[in-house]
Amino acid sequence: MNKGSDRQGSLSVAGGAGCAHLRATKRLLSITQNGLLLIYAVFALFPLLWMVILSIKSDTQMYTTTFAFTPTLSNYTEVLLKTDYFKYLLDSLIVAGGAVVISVIAGVPAAYALARYDFKKKEDIAFQILSFKFAPEILVVLPLFMIYQTLHLYDTYFGLIWVYQLISMPLLIWVVRGYFEDISVEIEHAAQVDGYSWYQIFFKMLLPLIKPGLVSAALLAFIFAWNTFTFPLLLAGSKIQPITVAITKFLGTDTAHYGQLAVAATVSALPAIIFALCIQKHLVRGLSFGAVKG
Repeated sequence: MNKGSDRQGSLSVAGGAGCAHLRATKRLLSITQNGLLLIYAVFALFPLLWMVILSIKSDTQMYTTTFAFTPTLSNYTEVLLKTDYFKYLLDSLIVAGGAVVISVIAGVPAAYALARYDFKKKEDIAFQILSFKFAPEILVVLPLFMIYQTLHLYDTYFGLIWVYQLISMPLLIWVVRGYFEDISVEIEHAAQVDGYSWYQIFFKMLLPLIKPGLVSAALLAFIFAWNTFTFPLLLAGSKIQPITVAITKFLGTDTAHYGQLAVAATVSALPAIIFALCIQKHLVRGLSFGAVKG
């Protein structure tokens, strides 16, 4: 009897030691994972932090110090109050926002057609649309410049919004097409049996289902349109200057004002960040939508 009790006690002690070792291993693994994620976060966010640091440095301390310096807001005063910076920011918002709106209006029906209908050379057409995103902007900007001069679209909001479709619409069509393909077609058939028209099915059933994906695709399209440089550089002039082109004004002929350049770049990143934070819930759902099937 005593031997059995001793054996059970030994097994209990061994089991307890094993559980403690397992918990310690899991804790160590969790600490390691969190540490690696923290290191990656610092690595990813350091360029933004460095840009903010440069924006509060004076030109005299730009090269002589690293982290120990006297902060100043003179760069923000020079850029935000003594230039037309907010006008450039508004131009970017109008052009990029207008391009995304048109891409959504025209791209969502196109994505649905590519996802649901079978027609001749469908995949070739889809790839042709995507190839517009792959093509270098400098490849098409010269003939576009000549066409814009002829049609009087040079240096106009409409002209830039139109050409931005080469950036935003292919991306949005291909992303949204994937979300439509993830929705079972039986849902539409069942709704048709119940007497719903195609428009009712599309606007009341399908669009709410793909809303997270549509939001994430629209955000990506907005970021790409916001950051484009070649098209506004060559197809816009003195009347319209998006922020990506206007930033180059802070590179002076005699010297580069890196502090002012950092201010312009930091503030120009805020609209996309604010937009992403406002739609964070839909953005997370959209990026994870369709990741788990079955």
